[in-house]
Amino acid sequence: MTAPTESRAAAPASRTGTGSSSLQSRLRSFPLIYVALVIVVAVGAVLLATEGENLFSGGSIVDILTRSSLLGFIAIGQTFVILCRSLDLSVGYVAALSSIVAAVVMNGQESRVVLGIVAALAVSAAVGFFNGVVTTKLGVHAFITTLGAGLMIKGFLDTQYPGPSGSVPNSFVAFGYTRIGILPLSTIIMLVIAVVGIIVLQRTRTGHSMFAVGGNIDVARLSGIRTDRTLILAHVASSLMAGLAGLLLAARFSTGVGAQIYSAGYDLDSIAAVVLGGTLLLGGRGGIGGTIAAVFILGVLDSVFNELQIDPFARDVLRGVIIIAAVALYARRQIDPNKARTRFRELTSRGRRAAARAAQGGRS
Repeated sequence: MTAPTESRAAAPASRTGTGSSSLQSRLRSFPLIYVALVIVVAVGAVLLATEGENLFSGGSIVDILTRSSLLGFIAIGQTFVILCRSLDLSVGYVAALSSIVAAVVMNGQESRVVLGIVAALAVSAAVGFFNGVVTTKLGVHAFITTLGAGLMIKGFLDTQYPGPSGSVPNSFVAFGYTRIGILPLSTIIMLVIAVVGIIVLQRTRTGHSMFAVGGNIDVARLSGIRTDRTLILAHVASSLMAGLAGLLLAARFSTGVGAQIYSAGYDLDSIAAVVLGGTLLLGGRGGIGGTIAAVFILGVLDSVFNELQIDPFARDVLRGVIIIAAVALYARRQIDPNKARTRFRELTSRGRRAAARAAQGGRS
């Protein structure tokens, strides 16, 4: 008589355990970066309020969005590359090259705006194509390839264009300063490109191929995916986005600039934004949505640090600590505790069996 009762009592407990596990799984898969963005905004607002400042004033919001749009362009392209288990350290140099090409070609003439834009993006795409071909066809690691390409661009710019070069007409300057309401035009364009990038990754064969290549390039190749072409497309996309960022900088400076751009650290900042947004450096997992949220986090932090007049060195230290802590938290959330315990028991059991066999062999 007690067995049915025990069975009925066990069923709710089982369902409760399953529900708890399911809840933990959903919490573990929830994009923590969005929660982090809300927390950073809230904490930043409180800190500024104690100093009599307002994070949500029109000027502060425009400043945050303006900062974010520039890094956002570069970080979107970097996301494509890192998803494919690659890397692009040439983005800052490509942005500098793009700004100079655009300014020199335009030369302050309204009639040459389109030609300048096309020339800048074409040169940027050519650099990305070079990076992709050298990485895939010659087997050079992307770290070396893109670093070498960046240094070649740096040498060319330092030799041929050591200072500001060319000029852009007023109509193009509007790209850097025009606002629609409180939203800068550059931020709107960045968000539109981000949406397009999300669609490409989630709904197209090219996007699925990038995830597959990043997950396991050998399996992807055996599955019929043209892995070389996928990697080349990712590098071209990365350089194109860096070239677009260079156009934005040319619009803001009203001229082409070299050293001031490539020494600003956009390469490492973009990688930090991608990783902070939840994309694995080993590729195969992540997305542009998380990258954009991370870009806004960095934008808010920079704006708050500037308002509080924090020392630049301390600012870099704080940003580094936040990035490391966030990535460490991601790593812990991606580990299923139940699977980890099962794996630990299996390894322990194997170790004991191996030790027993060794002991028997020694006695014999």
